Formats: sequence, C-alpha cells, structure tokens
Amino acid sequence: MGKVAAFLYGVVAYTIFLASFVYAIGFVTGIAVPKAIDDGPVVPLLEALVVNLVLLSIFALQHSVMARKPFKRWWTRFVPKPIERPTYVLLASLALALLFWQWRSMPDVVWQANNPAVATALVGLSLLGWMIVLLSTFMINHFELFGLHQVMTHLAGKRMPAAQFKTPGFYKLVRHPIYLGFIIAFWATPVMTQGHLLFATVTTAYILIGIMLEERDLTATFGDDYRRYRDRVWMLVPLWRKAPGHDPLTRDRPARSRP
Repeated sequence: MGKVAAFLYGVVAYTIFLASFVYAIGFVTGIAVPKAIDDGPVVPLLEALVVNLVLLSIFALQHSVMARKPFKRWWTRFVPKPIERPTYVLLASLALALLFWQWRSMPDVVWQANNPAVATALVGLSLLGWMIVLLSTFMINHFELFGLHQVMTHLAGKRMPAAQFKTPGFYKLVRHPIYLGFIIAFWATPVMTQGHLLFATVTTAYILIGIMLEERDLTATFGDDYRRYRDRVWMLVPLWRKAPGHDPLTRDRPARSRP
C-alpha cells in the first residue's frame, strides 16, 4: 500500500506541475488564461514592486534550497526518498501558483512593438522558448526530472539507476538549454510592461545564480567528464567553436546540476 500511495502522490504532484507549466505559458504570453502578467487590479507602484519581489523570492528560495544536496540529505531523514522529488516538484508548483494568484499588475509600458508582424514574431519566439524548455526535459529524462520515474521505479520494487553523464540533443549546443528556453520565453514579448520587465529581470538573474550553484553540484558528481564538457560547450548561447577554458560567464568558477 505504501508503494501505491507513493505512486499516486507522484502522479498528483506531476499533474499539478503540468497544470502550472501550461498556465505559466499563458501567464507570460497573455494567451488563454483568466489572469496574465499584466492583468488584475492596479495598486501603487511600491506595493506592487514589494509584493512581486516577495513572490519571486519565495519561488527562488524554495527552488534553490530544496535542490541542494545538503538539504536533500537532511530532508530525506523525514520524507521517504522515492517521494523526495515529487514533493520538491509539488512545492515548486504551489509556489508558482501563489505567484500567479497574488501577482500585482504593473501595466505601464516600457517598450512596445507596434508593427503587427514584429509583434506576432515575438509571441512566436516566446512560444518557441517554451518549446525548447519542454523538449530539453525529454532529451534528458522528463519523468525523472519531475518525480514520476522515482515513484514508478519504487512501485516496481526496483532501485533508481546511478546518475549517468550524457549530453543529448540541445545539450550538445549549450549546457543549459532549459534555462535558455526560459530566458527566450520571458524576454520575447511585443509589449514590455514594468511588471513583465521585473519578472524577466529577476528570473534571469535567478537563472544565472542557479547555473553557478548547479554546475558546482554537477562538477562534484561527474568530475572531469563535466569539466571537459564545460570547456567544450557554451553555457547558454551557442557561439563559435569554444576554446578550452573560455567562457566569460563561468571562467574560474565551479560548474550545474539538475534543478
């Protein structure tokens, strides 16, 4: 019964994640959701700024702290290991849902694409970013990343296999295609309001900090394999052939793990 309960818990966590991911696309693009990033009552700018920063901080802290190995070692003393990842995914999804619910509109326009063709292209680019995110998760192990693989393996009475270092698909071009997709999705918009700019700026800063933390974990896990990969492949933007040791954003810094 414990295995069945863990499996059902994982399915519920994954379903909530999927709903929050789909809603996030609409929230950022303003497509087909009841409340998007520029919707809702307008409050004083300072109030909106403080509330939105608190919401973004809640998500960032939950996402980062619970992903670190020391926290996982402590956390799994209380939470069964098979449901550690589903719990992480569930709490991240709930933090995101809180952000959608309580986000304060900051509707003043910073810049805008008035040409209809350019505006359409920017929306399409944002959707492409979301597609890069989703495809990148399947290129590694989508269901392990979001906790289903763990509970399915537990239900079958097996153990999770040891982590293996691999660089399929987009990972041959950049080390962090998931994060690249998010950056594209957040910044490509035909109307950049103050609220959207705040969201895009803070999440991009969080992504860059998260990359440094995650690369440190990956280097500790995979050692020289990851160091050689870091020397060979660019972090976010696939440019010219990379010279060993040359990455202006990560030079002389330890390197990324699964979030």
